[in-house]
Amino acid sequence: MGWPRPPGYFFVLNLVRGRSLIYQLVRRDFQQRYVGSIVGWVWGVIHPLTLLVVYTFVFEHALGVRLPPEEVTDNYPLFLMAGMLPWMLFADTLQRSASALPEYSNLIKKSVFPSEIIPLSIFLSGLVSHLLALGLMVIATGVWIGEWSAALWVLPFYLVLLALLSLGFSWILAALNVYLRDTAQVLMVAMTAWFWLTPIFLSETVLSELIPGAVDWNPLTYFVRGYRLAILGGEIPSPLDLLILTGFGVGAFLLGGLFFRQAKRGFTDVL
Repeated sequence: MGWPRPPGYFFVLNLVRGRSLIYQLVRRDFQQRYVGSIVGWVWGVIHPLTLLVVYTFVFEHALGVRLPPEEVTDNYPLFLMAGMLPWMLFADTLQRSASALPEYSNLIKKSVFPSEIIPLSIFLSGLVSHLLALGLMVIATGVWIGEWSAALWVLPFYLVLLALLSLGFSWILAALNVYLRDTAQVLMVAMTAWFWLTPIFLSETVLSELIPGAVDWNPLTYFVRGYRLAILGGEIPSPLDLLILTGFGVGAFLLGGLFFRQAKRGFTDVL
């Protein structure tokens, strides 16, 4: 008599067993995003750089935003870029996953297709561009400041937790969109509000004063803070920050996985 299997065991097992299929989906998704493009994957770096230049001009030069002395740096472009990186990967995964399942309706309806791997493949495809931009960020920081952070080794831990959080939300949104096709549109509005409630352009101190609670209850705050500390401040996160972030990530992953497992039973009837 074997040990009882925990809830979600077969759901996670599908993710492991589908690793070769995940690889094919990631490769297909990455190629389709840049098909017909002259510079190809380089757009994955050009896009965040363009946003960085525009936002830096608007907030630092046009609006005169200045960072408080308690921040890890007084260099606004680097401060802004470090905050944008985790947000862009998270937002891109959610927005693309929310409307992804109908594109695979033929596979979902006609075969035993593990549809839960679709949001995972989207995250991994976006991760490629994220790592390119992150590498550029690290190089720019070393050149601009004149030294490299000794705390960069913590970034893989943040990426794992960001993957858990992104997948949890993506599974819920992807499943909801199968039954309620307005989900993707509602998400666009919600992500716009969430974006401005995250301390990307403003410091945590300023944002907390403007909107009390926006910092402490926002899981993206801890990713933004962690990236800035690791890349610009040369510091590892506090144990409390990691504990809170782990709770957000694991909780979202488990809830999203359970919700998707229940919702997928009716996919073939709706798609």
